[in-house]
Amino acid sequence: MIREVVKIDEDKCNGCGLCVPACQEGAIRVVNGKAKLVADRLCDGLGACLGHCPQGAIAIERREADGFNEEAVAAHLGEDHRPAQQTPVSVAAGCPGSQFRSLAGAPPGGGCPSARFTQFGSPGAPKPSLGPQTRSVASELTHWPVKIRLLNPIAPVLQGTSLLVAADCVPVAFPAFQTRLLRGHAVVIGCPKFDDVQAYADKLTAIIEHNELAEIVVAHMEVPCCNGLLMAVLEARRRAGRAVPIVDVVIGIQGDVLSRQEVPAGQ
Repeated sequence: MIREVVKIDEDKCNGCGLCVPACQEGAIRVVNGKAKLVADRLCDGLGACLGHCPQGAIAIERREADGFNEEAVAAHLGEDHRPAQQTPVSVAAGCPGSQFRSLAGAPPGGGCPSARFTQFGSPGAPKPSLGPQTRSVASELTHWPVKIRLLNPIAPVLQGTSLLVAADCVPVAFPAFQTRLLRGHAVVIGCPKFDDVQAYADKLTAIIEHNELAEIVVAHMEVPCCNGLLMAVLEARRRAGRAVPIVDVVIGIQGDVLSRQEVPAGQ
């Protein structure tokens, strides 16, 4: 049948992944650093993902395609362990992952909070405590989201800052994570064992290219698979052609700092 379906221009796509949570049907995935339409029958053609691509790589085309199949969507979402969307998604719906919001005067909800960009303040700026009944110390986190695959490479919080690239396990293992690593840094986190390291390198390349980073601190666990995070950062620096300083911090599985050293350019 002839109908409207999403079209993704791979030459423009930088693999940022902001379109993925915007698609309630799970019809888009990042594969080898590029967004891909999984199957025509999973795409409703309404284009909720269009406004969330900072590269303008997504469009709607009218062509021969399998009909949209809600049962296939439900089965697909079940495989991904995500709840199926029960109501039609309008063009204005979805996850505004590229939207910037400051904490003060931020508009109320709508969309998926996992990908909506929010900046809380400047890195290292003092934050008021909410009182002993909620938390005893203020968080050093300055923005949301924090996943490598979700943070927009052109998010304003990244410009001119020091970037912390941390393995998912580091905040759990390292007791002083907030004060000794996160303070004064924008942060992205990920797991090189379970995610596509090449996609990490693609996203980090875009971050380095679009921002004058003061330094990148890579904090990872001592286990061998975690070294993939450092490799992704080094590959991104090489691709971007920037001499941004990189500091490698290795955390032991018992929570101690095993080493901290700068990685020279050229490595």
